[in-house]
Amino acid sequence: MGGQDELQNILTIHNGDKVARVFSDAEIEGRLKRLRAHMAAAGIDAVLFTSYHNINYFNDFVYCSFGRPYGLAVTQDASTAIVANIDCGQPWRRGYGGTITYTDWRRNNYFRAVAQEVGAAKRAGVEFDHVNLETHRKLGDALPGAELVDVGRATMSMRMLKTEEELAVIRNGARIGDIGGGACLEAIGEGVPEHEVALHATQAMVCEIANTYPQSDIMDTWTWFQSGLNTDGAHNPVTTRRIEKGDILSLNCFPMISGYYTALERTLFLDHADDRSLELWDVNVKVHRRGLELIRPGARCCDIATELNEIYREHGLLQYRTFGYGHSFGTLCHYYGREAGLELREDIETVLEPGMVVSMEPMITVPQEVPGAGGYREHDILIVHEDGAENITGFPFGPEHNIVGT
Repeated sequence: MGGQDELQNILTIHNGDKVARVFSDAEIEGRLKRLRAHMAAAGIDAVLFTSYHNINYFNDFVYCSFGRPYGLAVTQDASTAIVANIDCGQPWRRGYGGTITYTDWRRNNYFRAVAQEVGAAKRAGVEFDHVNLETHRKLGDALPGAELVDVGRATMSMRMLKTEEELAVIRNGARIGDIGGGACLEAIGEGVPEHEVALHATQAMVCEIANTYPQSDIMDTWTWFQSGLNTDGAHNPVTTRRIEKGDILSLNCFPMISGYYTALERTLFLDHADDRSLELWDVNVKVHRRGLELIRPGARCCDIATELNEIYREHGLLQYRTFGYGHSFGTLCHYYGREAGLELREDIETVLEPGMVVSMEPMITVPQEVPGAGGYREHDILIVHEDGAENITGFPFGPEHNIVGT
């Protein structure tokens, strides 16, 4: 047994060789080139990323925190992931660029590793929207000579414009989401619990991801399948509730490929829908169709939201709207990441540009005591081009398609 002096604070672990990844070296290098151009223009000597989404975007590695901090230090000459010893060689094999590993043997070894990689910087970029107060204080202690400035907004803008490699992954994600939707239909039936429908859909998507991207990590794909009252929230977990005839259902399939999120969401009914439910569903479909028409280059996010609000208002339903009409896609999931500057909401003035990818997903929730109660939501993914927008979701929507089990 070795002595205490053998327990090092910072290690270099290259266990195995670099593996094939979903995104090419040229793709990741292109992202770093755009980042370094911003750093040069803003007078930033080094950047320390701490978020899942930016570390994945600039390193192609999705870390598993489990209470430990992670980082990616980028200078004009190097890109180095700062990872925990519990992961051994996996971050090196999966990530682009260099890797150093900090151990648990002493408190704050993570910040010693940060100082090693970023300590010479006079002006260091961090993500103000991700760094909490304690981390900010410890970074100040670890980097006493550095001014900490924000890079979160700038990198969000970079991520909002997708490359051809990103679009290829997103297209496949939408296709695989459709496969998950088809698997949901196979499993739906009277007396079937929500969680069994969800498991069937998730298995179908995972198998297709493995077939399409055999070089990828298989992680994080999931399904929310909700019924009855449980449809009131867009992010409600599945339950053990058994489906009944006449139930409103919400199908939500989320394939995850190399940290990239896509989604399929649909309203359904089992066996039949009552008259008021059909009226509400038709209005939501009307909003959805108009929203699909409004997504085009040059449109402002806030203007899309304002126009769609008027349709709900005409039908006396605006008070039942629950969230914005859509959002960006890319490296995000239900636990991390969001490109807040590309949300179809009244307070977002971003102008849609070619290369952006957004959803159209209107939702109303009618409370339990009101006729037609339930959550109504449709969701398609669109790629903005020079001359319009391309809908890459193929699963049908509306009452003519999604009253199932009849």
